[in-house]
Amino acid sequence: MVYRRLGKTGLQVSVLSFGSWLTFGKQIGDGTAEELMKIAYDHGVNFFDNAEIYSQGQSEVVMGAILKKMNWERSSWLVSSKVFFGDGGKLPNQTGLSRKHVIEGCHAALKRLQVDYIDLFFCHRPDKNTPIEETVWAMNHLIAQGKILYWGTSEWSAQEIMEAHMVARDNRLIGPVMEQPQYNMFTRDKVEVEFSQIYKTVGLGTTIWSPLASGVLTEKYLDKFPEGTRLGMEGLDWLRERSLTPGHIEKAHALNKLAREIGTTLPKLAIAWCVQNPNVSTAILGASKPDQLKETLSSLDVLELLTHEVNERIDGILGNKPVHPQY
Repeated sequence: MVYRRLGKTGLQVSVLSFGSWLTFGKQIGDGTAEELMKIAYDHGVNFFDNAEIYSQGQSEVVMGAILKKMNWERSSWLVSSKVFFGDGGKLPNQTGLSRKHVIEGCHAALKRLQVDYIDLFFCHRPDKNTPIEETVWAMNHLIAQGKILYWGTSEWSAQEIMEAHMVARDNRLIGPVMEQPQYNMFTRDKVEVEFSQIYKTVGLGTTIWSPLASGVLTEKYLDKFPEGTRLGMEGLDWLRERSLTPGHIEKAHALNKLAREIGTTLPKLAIAWCVQNPNVSTAILGASKPDQLKETLSSLDVLELLTHEVNERIDGILGNKPVHPQY
């Protein structure tokens, strides 16, 4: 395993991590979840990603029970949670980034995960109804109490992240140090262009979600729609419609052919492509079966195959290489 600093912090995070979105407490049984976490940890993964909204809190319950049972040294792993969507409640103050929900969301996550502190605590989305000052102060308060160690954002714009940093600087508070954006072969602009200046100025760690584009960058959807996959789950029509486009499938076929030509598989190629970007701190892997996870955990072996020529061929297939502005 390779470890990278989380942005400008001193925290070391495994370049491949493991997340529970759509799987823990929903798609897979608790026994399988335990097996997957053990496989990840044994392969050097030290970051496990979660959120209050995942399975309406049940994902954190499952992960917390596994972490307690495994009895791994607390200093050897990191766990995250995210606050914004709530754990199922829809009444006022049960969602968003108000001081009340940020504090209560943290307390609830601590209880579900059965931990004394959360390593990484994310604002899961920007909240247009809450002043950014209130959210920054709330996060700083939690850090001062030792309930969280680092805070960050997920799916925020560069402007919103910098607004939080300005508030933190003006009030001598701790600003966000990481962002969790989607990044894969089909979704590139935010990580490769929009955040390019933030990496250089305040520093920004990235914990990437969906490096396999919800499974489209695997072989499973190339010929037909299989049963039992996340894109077939109830309530995920929006994700299926966004991901399984004819254009994406056509490109996945071409990428799969290239992967075989250079002696690897499509998912390993896609993950290696993602983490070759030095601004990617970690790519979060998801899996419902042990064999899937074992395959993707070996993706770092493919990095040496990503020559300049291979990367140019990938860009030619994708046809979406972002244009960097001239400063």
